[in-house]
Amino acid sequence: MGGVNTPRAIVLVEGHSDRVALHTLAGRCSRDLATEGVEVVSMDGITNTRAFASRYGPRGLGVRLAGLYDAAEESTLRRGLAAAGLPAALEPDGPARLGFYGCTADLEDELIRALGTKAVEAVIDAAGETHSLRLLSGMPAQRDWSREQVLKRFLGSQSGRKARYAELLVNALDVDRVPVPLSAVLARV
Repeated sequence: MGGVNTPRAIVLVEGHSDRVALHTLAGRCSRDLATEGVEVVSMDGITNTRAFASRYGPRGLGVRLAGLYDAAEESTLRRGLAAAGLPAALEPDGPARLGFYGCTADLEDELIRALGTKAVEAVIDAAGETHSLRLLSGMPAQRDWSREQVLKRFLGSQSGRKARYAELLVNALDVDRVPVPLSAVLARV
């Protein structure tokens, strides 16, 4: 069913920051996904899995699919993939067999754990936002939070910040410390 402009693989991700992280990691691995015919598509939320998998998967363009998702959203992902013609998604290891890999909590959590809090704080400092992080840390609601929780809140506290830091944090990673979901999805496509 594919045409001249049909990609050979589609990677479905929940949001823009996931897309940025995958493109950044691919670049660090000397890969150009567009040239390879791999398109990373932001679904603007896991609840859109069925629509996107239907468009690109076996009932649509027939393109090989892969993806990233947050572990807490796995049941929604499974149902969406199954409804789009991929019933294997409902089997115990279905998502991984289909090329979909879950982040323990979310992408930001994976990157913070892979880098460690001190390295994440160094990236924030290099980006000139240490003052903003300190202000957030000092707010009454966050005073009893772990450093990881504060960092996650900081990354999601301003429009565009998640995507900006997805690139900065992936660039700061040692290549041998890339979170498994990110490396697995790129290896799949």
